[in-house]
Amino acid sequence: MRIAIVTHVFVRNDGQGRVNSEVARAALDAGYTLTLIGSRIDESLRTHPRVRWIEIPEGRLPGRLLRYQSFAWRAGRWLARHRHEFDLVHVNGFTAWTRADVNSVHFVHRGFLHCGFYPFRMGRSARDTYQVVFNTLNAWLERWAFRRSRVIVPVSHKVADEVVAHGIDPASVHVIHNGVDIDEFKPGPSERASFGLPGDDAADASARPILMLFAGDIQVSRKNLDTVLLALARLPAHVHLAIAARLENGNPYAARVAEAGLDARVHFLGLVNRMPALMRSVDLFVFPSRYEAMSLVMLEALSSGLPVITARTAGGAEVIDAACGVVLDDPNDVDGLTGAIARVVAEPARLRGMGHAARERALSLGWPSMCERYLALYRRLFASPAYQTPPGTTDAAHRNTGSIS
Repeated sequence: MRIAIVTHVFVRNDGQGRVNSEVARAALDAGYTLTLIGSRIDESLRTHPRVRWIEIPEGRLPGRLLRYQSFAWRAGRWLARHRHEFDLVHVNGFTAWTRADVNSVHFVHRGFLHCGFYPFRMGRSARDTYQVVFNTLNAWLERWAFRRSRVIVPVSHKVADEVVAHGIDPASVHVIHNGVDIDEFKPGPSERASFGLPGDDAADASARPILMLFAGDIQVSRKNLDTVLLALARLPAHVHLAIAARLENGNPYAARVAEAGLDARVHFLGLVNRMPALMRSVDLFVFPSRYEAMSLVMLEALSSGLPVITARTAGGAEVIDAACGVVLDDPNDVDGLTGAIARVVAEPARLRGMGHAARERALSLGWPSMCERYLALYRRLFASPAYQTPPGTTDAAHRNTGSIS
């Protein structure tokens, strides 16, 4: 099978890039021939004998809006000339002005705009105006791309609902959850001391502080660290919070933590490059994000054997059940979050049991499982009749795409 995959990067240190890298490697292992179209690629893929690398340089245009448009136009133009060379074309959202057989959807701009927690307002500032224009235009473009894809593959059921809200036929939607590296993220010895965290030297296990972990961009309100801090202030003093987040642009929560008298219980770690070791060193993961498409860090926490407390607004929450975590209906429910944490940490045996269940749940979500679902989809599409116009797409629209490409 000859497959073309289009995405901006095929690298392991990027969420979408990691998914596409893993799918590419699995396809190569299955004997397929790949053409990868993007701006950056891992060396091991670039030099593979059955990989053709089509580089589209990132360019120097100002802003993502123009750079992404330039990428999509050049990728679409190249595919227009070479489409006959492939059995399947796999894109990621709106990454090319082209029709596709598979469209992996990692984020839906329309969903973000209408989620109820969209933080930007037109005209409030230059940055806000740019963000509104960026997301509004991309919402139109992603709808264009969805209507020209045979099968749309959202990375969570939450994303699937957002795709259908675009007016897309649910019959063309096929959810495949993102994967996680179950060998890299796994339970193991604690290394709290190496992160400056308390507890490894406790002579009595009962005196060891309970450590919660929050990981995400604290410069944006949608990650919802504020609600986690409000809950922490109501919890017993032996419950601590470790925060893994970039701090080079300042710490918007430092003063709030000091005013609440939580300095000794809140540990700002900055950017953490050893996340697997950090996850092995804490007791549970708390992430009631106000909006996520699919949280890779939540899967990594599960794989590390951590109970997860999250909210339905965090994409991927559907993989959490009562055995391995708690899913809140409202991310802003301080009482609910406080109660959930208190119940989980009250009994050490229950905490350990939920951790074991979390690891078991993650074993079904490893990269190999995700990749096999993609390869099975490739095989079904390859065996099906020639490309059919998706419902709602007119012949005129197809003629228009040809002229654009």
